[in-house]
Amino acid sequence: MNKDYFNGKVVWITGASSGIGEALAFTLATFGARLILSARSIDKLEAVRRNLPCDKENVKILPLDLSSTLELPSRTKEALAAFGRVDIMIHNGGVSQRSRAIDTKMEITETIMSTNFFGAVAITKELLPSMVRQGSGHFVVISSVMGKFGAQYRSSYAASKHALHGYFDSIRMEHVGDNIRVTMVVPGYIRTNVSANAFEADGSKHGRLDAGQARGMSPEICAKKIVKAVAARKPEVLVGGFEVMGVLAKRWCPALLNWILPRTHVDG
Repeated sequence: MNKDYFNGKVVWITGASSGIGEALAFTLATFGARLILSARSIDKLEAVRRNLPCDKENVKILPLDLSSTLELPSRTKEALAAFGRVDIMIHNGGVSQRSRAIDTKMEITETIMSTNFFGAVAITKELLPSMVRQGSGHFVVISSVMGKFGAQYRSSYAASKHALHGYFDSIRMEHVGDNIRVTMVVPGYIRTNVSANAFEADGSKHGRLDAGQARGMSPEICAKKIVKAVAARKPEVLVGGFEVMGVLAKRWCPALLNWILPRTHVDG
């Protein structure tokens, strides 16, 4: 892997207080990147910062709430001012769902879409002009296998991840002449708290680790696979275990997948 791809680059990570985001921060710190870490909790971000194996002057904390899209342009200006530029934007922050579409309140769907999709869009629209001016940039978008097919109890979550693919595939095509790259990351089961923090139909937290998540890939291994794909400028990478085969089944045998999924236990 070309670790030099990250040396000295400014990398902004949302959802950096735990899970994949925290693991990416640790991995990129060892590769010499300058980091901007964002999430809602400043205390958790500071804890991540203290544990990073690098000069702490190369790590800036920028708390934000991705669902507050009107505030994100000003937050993006703060990110650009931290080191004078952003070279790699890792859209990792997000929230999941564990409820049937028929039961899920509209405001919960709107929050999921704002956090997972519109938040990333608001930041991207503010960053793009600076990347065009500097002649380079790289968007890394942490999607999900649910960005490739839907499953029970994931309707709004799957919709938000599908939207990310459509939007950032278009960004890639529109800016190919500007040396701006896009890497879509499609994880399966990763051992994080995403299921515990997921919304139930009424907006309450799911509050427990799903079985699939509990046996999933560690965030540390996931992060290493992601940075390897980013350094190789891959447009898309699948990360996970056997569950990522669902993406290939959707592409080549959609009828089979449509038969299997309703007969498969999905935590809800």
